[in-house]
Amino acid sequence: MGSRIDSITGNGLPEETKVGAKRFADFDLGGKTFIVTGGAQGLCLALAEGLVEAGGRVYCLDMAPPPVAGWEEALSRVQPEFGGSLEYRQIDIGDTNKLEHLIDSIAREHKGLHGVLAAAAFQQVTPATEYTARDANAMMNINYTGVLMTATIAARKMMEYKCRGSICIVASMSGLVANKGLISPVYNSSKAALIQLARSLAMEWTPIREDGTGGIRVNCISPGYIMTPMIKKEMEEKPELVESWAQDNMMGRLATTSEFKGAALFLLSNASSFVTGSNIVIDGRHTAW
Repeated sequence: MGSRIDSITGNGLPEETKVGAKRFADFDLGGKTFIVTGGAQGLCLALAEGLVEAGGRVYCLDMAPPPVAGWEEALSRVQPEFGGSLEYRQIDIGDTNKLEHLIDSIAREHKGLHGVLAAAAFQQVTPATEYTARDANAMMNINYTGVLMTATIAARKMMEYKCRGSICIVASMSGLVANKGLISPVYNSSKAALIQLARSLAMEWTPIREDGTGGIRVNCISPGYIMTPMIKKEMEEKPELVESWAQDNMMGRLATTSEFKGAALFLLSNASSFVTGSNIVIDGRHTAW
């Protein structure tokens, strides 16, 4: 009976943390390596900073050429006592060959890869009747295919080094509802696809195989409206729309980027060791009514 219980509960469990050895030890990312796509600014940079604060070595990947606005400020917030580091690599994640080479070089340098936050995306507000196939394909190539390729390349590296890592995909509440007043059918569809992608990848990669690979958890974060450069642009063009968004959630305001750091850290650390295939909606409960 005991062996049966052990086979059910013991396969792939993380090493148990000793209570009192270190405060919040399950959230500690010391000695671990992470990649954040779309990490040049806004939400993704804030999430990357959260991983650094927990001791992680973090590489932010994005298209923007350095120096990126706000990057030096972010670096100035990295304290030596964190034990982590923050670096930037310019890359078009749509170039799969270059992306694979970069991720491989990072994994080789650190003898493994422990987590990925896949968040590269862009928005286009266009009525469906005016969308061209070219525009739709361009958006899906970054918002969906780019995330898929990032996740699969990272998973191969995790399996190669037998790292039981974690992949966090940044989707959106727009993947759950049609945003009132914001006409963005392809963006919404791309985010809905990511929520299903996370479930599918979790089903495929979380089980531990006989050769010791697997054990890779895959989850989503679905933010509501956040005060990011993308939203600030909308605010300049349609201030009344942004004001209505604030009133459409129970908090009566838009989120700040720092309010998502805890969720990302949770999903990319051992604190969420029994969480996979989940979608954490952080929208001030916009989608509840």
